[in-house]
Amino acid sequence: MKTTKFLLTTAVMVISFASFSYAQTAPKVVGGDRDKHGCIGSAGYTFSVLKNDCVRLFEQKIQLKEVDPKGSSTSNTAVILSENNKKAEVFLPSSKSSTILSATRLGKRATWKKGDLTLLKSEKGYILKRANKVIFSS
Repeated sequence: MKTTKFLLTTAVMVISFASFSYAQTAPKVVGGDRDKHGCIGSAGYTFSVLKNDCVRLFEQKIQLKEVDPKGSSTSNTAVILSENNKKAEVFLPSSKSSTILSATRLGKRATWKKGDLTLLKSEKGYILKRANKVIFSS
């Protein structure tokens, strides 16, 4: 009887340990990382406030490159404009969420601002400034 109890207890402990060990090392399921908007980060999606949808930043039409990189790599940022061009959504690599800028002037030299961030449209593309210093350009 004691041997049976011992074997039963040992078997339960081994099964419990194996289950715990598997749960700790089980691979994450691709697509199992949806955010609060349903966007799958592992598939490259992030939420756009202006589009009210999940987007891939690297597929966006307006891409800006870092002007003065600090290190061996250069980061990019994407910009999405609203349909009427009155809002610009900027996805800075240093921010967890996007920043919405409002148009202060539209036309050939369109300008969008929020706080110390300014997005300008030039003949050559776009320029993003922080506190009057160019940080990204196309």
